[in-house]
Amino acid sequence: MGIEFYMIAVGLLLAFAIFDLMVGVSNDAVNFLNASIGSRVAPRHIILIIASFGILTGVLFSSGMMEVARKGIFHPQLFTMPELVTVFLGVMVTDIVLLDFFNTLGLPTSTTVSIVFELLGAAVAVSLLKIYEAGAAYGDLLVYINTSKALMIILGILFSVVIAFVFGALVMYLTRLVFTFDYTQKMKRYGAIWAGIAMATITYFILVKGAKSASFITPETGNWIRDNAWTLMGAIFVVSAVVFHVLLLRGFNILKPVILVGTFALALAFAANDLVNFIGVPLAGLHSYQAAQATAEPLTATMGALAGKVPSGSGMLLLAGGVMVTTLWLSRKSRTVSETELSLGRQDEGDERFDSTALSRLIVRMGISLGNGVNFFMPSAVRGFIDRRRDTSHYEAHTDDANRPSFDLLRASVNLMVASAVVSYATSHKLPLSTTYVTFMVSMGTSFSDMAWGRESAVYRVTGVLTVISGWFMTALAAFSVAAVFASIVHFGGAFGLAGLLVFAGLILWRSHHRHGARVRAKEEHEGIYNLSHEKDTGKTVATSFEQVTILLAEVRKSLDLTFESLFVNNMYGLQKERERTRKIQRWTNIVCANIFKAMRLLQKTDERRSLQYAQTTRRLQKLADGQRDIVNRASVHIRNHHKGLLPDQIEELDEIRAALSSILEEAGKLLSHGAPGDVSGVVAKDNDLRKLARALNKRQTMRIQDDSSKTRLSILYYAIIGNAMMISKQNLRLLEIFNESFGEVTGEGAFDLD
Repeated sequence: MGIEFYMIAVGLLLAFAIFDLMVGVSNDAVNFLNASIGSRVAPRHIILIIASFGILTGVLFSSGMMEVARKGIFHPQLFTMPELVTVFLGVMVTDIVLLDFFNTLGLPTSTTVSIVFELLGAAVAVSLLKIYEAGAAYGDLLVYINTSKALMIILGILFSVVIAFVFGALVMYLTRLVFTFDYTQKMKRYGAIWAGIAMATITYFILVKGAKSASFITPETGNWIRDNAWTLMGAIFVVSAVVFHVLLLRGFNILKPVILVGTFALALAFAANDLVNFIGVPLAGLHSYQAAQATAEPLTATMGALAGKVPSGSGMLLLAGGVMVTTLWLSRKSRTVSETELSLGRQDEGDERFDSTALSRLIVRMGISLGNGVNFFMPSAVRGFIDRRRDTSHYEAHTDDANRPSFDLLRASVNLMVASAVVSYATSHKLPLSTTYVTFMVSMGTSFSDMAWGRESAVYRVTGVLTVISGWFMTALAAFSVAAVFASIVHFGGAFGLAGLLVFAGLILWRSHHRHGARVRAKEEHEGIYNLSHEKDTGKTVATSFEQVTILLAEVRKSLDLTFESLFVNNMYGLQKERERTRKIQRWTNIVCANIFKAMRLLQKTDERRSLQYAQTTRRLQKLADGQRDIVNRASVHIRNHHKGLLPDQIEELDEIRAALSSILEEAGKLLSHGAPGDVSGVVAKDNDLRKLARALNKRQTMRIQDDSSKTRLSILYYAIIGNAMMISKQNLRLLEIFNESFGEVTGEGAFDLD
């Protein structure tokens, strides 16, 4: 390949930088936005404006050095320009695809870890190819690669997870003991001191982490800041405490400026330090091409020039800052990533994104046992004092459904202060911590300490945290292996290999974009239909709850029809899809039940009869959903274990059951959708017909058992399906009965008899 190919390749690298900035900001925005957004310290556009100023300031502070690309992942003097461009192409394509994948899933990961392991994987692949082509020993790989960097990153992950979580939980625990959840009065007494400590910590974080690479800060100034850290922080504390005390006397909420300044600080640090994760590799490719062009043999000259510091131009930095700010405002995936952390740390219960696992249940069980053990040995007076100081009922009393934040301002300030302190300490001591890991685990530690992980939600929150942490390790493994494969494709395929990678990456990005869009639209539609947390009108809440039941019945009917069809032809793929739908139906059922509970709270407390009706509705819905799930699971397990399929007669008979049940669900849904009592005699007649059919089919199945034509497992499946079908039909009738009694009083129409 000639020099023209590498000129085009470098142009592609620079174009990749724009896409990498977009996916990188979508991932890392969670680091500096979630404390403000989760606490609703200000309207979203105000938070984004402050974060945007932080990003632009951080870009100006950045000296633009290619930190990651020249920090010893490989030794550039041992590679030629074509080899390094091959490495960089593999890295950038991998980085864009990998970060976009995590953004689509809504899982925050570390851009530093991804870029380091991508460089390591691509460099290892190219080095092994060099060794193979030269006929050298593979042990020479250590000459090309500095493997200690990868080990430092792995240790940094473990260190980040433990330290950040522990300190976040500990500081939040002590803070609640001082301020309690009803912190308004306590803030007047201790607030100035607290805010002063927080402001000193955050400001020092700006100096150490955010501005450490600013070109206008000389090495002498940087050393002075580190040597006089405590004096500097003390001065900031005194000034801040005095100012905040004056503001408190004027009735000002001093936690708001603390949180907004912390948001600015983290955004500044992100732009100043993580910018190189997105543009460092493309600029390294550009500089390697320029260095090669300055030699007599550009395709064979080694790239020792890259071992030094190569600053980027201010124009490139400002362009990068503009892309980052634009992405911050427009990216929907950044909201998806933020929602993951907010849902895991929110104070109140609700619909949980993650299911429970055996490991999460074990961890929660161990935590409960440990807590019970501590309480057993703790004096009752001390335990009573702690319980009073950490009474969460005050949090509920000072918020309402329409404006309830994920957590309060006090926890948001702790999140920012502890994250700033941990990262500042690690940076000053050159410890390899990830800002993403620290901010996430601090948030999880404070939510744990704040009792946000209650008995009703703990297993789901723990599963979510474990999922995110496992994703971090998967980032390293995937980054290394995929980058190695992509670099090898470019090495062997040349222009055709690169074109193939571009097409592949384009298809992956296009697919993830459309899948994420569909998921967001489904979520918005789902919340629009099911979420009544902001609704205050009792009548509308009751009516909407029954509309939700109508939609739920339609989903159950569709799922059962598809389940029967897949079972009849032994379609394992179709049954697996219905198992996924079952989880969604179970989640929707819980949400509808929660909305019914809200309707109960809105009803007059003296109306005990109507409250009983809503409790009965919840029970009927749960049984109905359980019946649908049992049919799907039994059919899936039977086919998955390769048991003998249904006999032709059984398929014909169960299809009659399917048609009868589908007709019942459809007519029940129509009656519920009218919003007023109607004639249910047709549903009653169909239910009776279903039961007559079931009795006749049970007799036929008995004969098949006696003549041994239907084996035990097949008979169990057959009877279970028929039994669940009758149970689902019964729950529909009970729902119609409750619906009639609830709305008959409103419309003046008489109740219909279901007995």
